[in-house]
Amino acid sequence: MKKKDLEECFKFILELEKLKAVTRKNKPIGLERYENSAEHSWQITVLAMVLANVSDEDIEIEKVIKMLLLHDIGEIDVGDVIFFDEKAKAEAKEKELESVQRIFGMLPKETGEELLEIWKEFEYGETKEAKFARAVDRVMPVLQNLNNNRQSWDENGIGKEQILKKTSHIGDAGEVVWKTLSEKIEVAFE
Repeated sequence: MKKKDLEECFKFILELEKLKAVTRKNKPIGLERYENSAEHSWQITVLAMVLANVSDEDIEIEKVIKMLLLHDIGEIDVGDVIFFDEKAKAEAKEKELESVQRIFGMLPKETGEELLEIWKEFEYGETKEAKFARAVDRVMPVLQNLNNNRQSWDENGIGKEQILKKTSHIGDAGEVVWKTLSEKIEVAFE
């Protein structure tokens, strides 16, 4: 690796520091502050590793891990948008693509292109790995809400039917995962 390439890698990784300042809508369980996107990305990556054997599909976990570590990088420029706000999510899509193109563009060309393709694979959600990764991305906020008195759901006026409908793709992480969580969601609203 040339010194120039190394400097580009350093510049990129320092840019990722900004992900620690992107506030999400969920609070870590038992804490008053809101979590940040870097914490979320780390935690769902670990969750994916422990759920890999639960998947109904034979997945390439290394690819999933890469997707989950990269999937929220666009939020550095755009911020976090709550999953249940369809309009805001649609508006953010194009801006997130511009953001990741800018950020991955800091890297040596080949590396930047490779990471952009991994990010796009997650975003498009068509491969079995992307479907699994996107499902795991939804599992953690559900677990947080179930174990934090429905904090984010209640603060944002999100009801049971909306949650069940919008998170049903959690079954892509494994049908047993969705069955277990949907039962817990039902109980949380009783």
